Amino acid sequence: MRAYRMTVSTAAALLSFAAAAPAMADDGDADRSFTIEDPRITESSGLAASRAHPGIYWTHNDSEDGAYVFAVDSRTGKTVARITMKGVGAPRDVEAISLGPDGNLYVGDIGDNLNGSWDHVWIYRFPEPKTLRDATVRATQFDVKYADGPRNAEALMVHPKTGRVYIASKNEDGGGLYEGPAKLTTGGDNVFRRVGEVPWVTDGAFSPDGKELVLRSYFSARGYAFAKGRLGKDYPVESPLLGQSESVTYTADGSALMYGSEGEQSDVVRVDLKSGGGDGPARAGGKSPSSAGASSAGGGDGVPVKGTTLTGIGVLAGIGLLLFLGRRRRQG
Repeated sequence: MRAYRMTVSTAAALLSFAAAAPAMADDGDADRSFTIEDPRITESSGLAASRAHPGIYWTHNDSEDGAYVFAVDSRTGKTVARITMKGVGAPRDVEAISLGPDGNLYVGDIGDNLNGSWDHVWIYRFPEPKTLRDATVRATQFDVKYADGPRNAEALMVHPKTGRVYIASKNEDGGGLYEGPAKLTTGGDNVFRRVGEVPWVTDGAFSPDGKELVLRSYFSARGYAFAKGRLGKDYPVESPLLGQSESVTYTADGSALMYGSEGEQSDVVRVDLKSGGGDGPARAGGKSPSSAGASSAGGGDGVPVKGTTLTGIGVLAGIGLLLFLGRRRRQG
């Protein structure tokens, strides 16, 4: 994501400094908070938990990188494999990655910072490697268009049961959830149709059972019940304050959400899920390392409403006030 790099990302970096630093280890060996150590990964823009390799997370850089996908070990933060995709064109603005029920990784080259300048975008697909080592794999490239015209997007989610691909567009005034065809095909356009309305979105993820969809933005996240390909009741989801909030994925066992960020040595922060009560689904509402001090209030469904959005706005307001006072002081 390159738009707003000098405004939102700078302010978000100050937010990250103001918030408590994320813890570097939780209980257990895998699926814990970690820092991406690979100096080649400077703009981690998507995140997907491996099912074949416990504790491994797939990520990739934003634009101006090759056709690469990295496997990072959450136990150490170190890259254990770099996959080079062949058989695809030069990636333009890679923003998301998701693992399908078919065992394939889906890479979304779906960004468009000019918000509608490209008449099509691409999805790349290749099987998740059985062995973790540097390798070159042949990927399939799919052409994607939107039924209502070009748009910017950063979130691509593959439903874990149906295998259907969804994209959430990104817009200041709110975006849309787009549903792809039942099966992606080559040799023609795959038309995605708008099936729901969503807020500003930088990434999203389905729960392993496919019944919940979480969408995140810079300062907050929201969950939705999901059934028959449509959004249901929405609810607040806890999210940590990070320098450049870009990605989210469920852990493979569905016990937590992992939130990622951009930048060199960027952090990935775990937020545990808790039961919604009764027969309700597990939803994000536990304490996260960087928002443990946030205020909360009970939601109607028992999920605490964390103050990440209000905290972000408050800190940004404080930064603006300091800049204003500094300018007045210099002028005086």
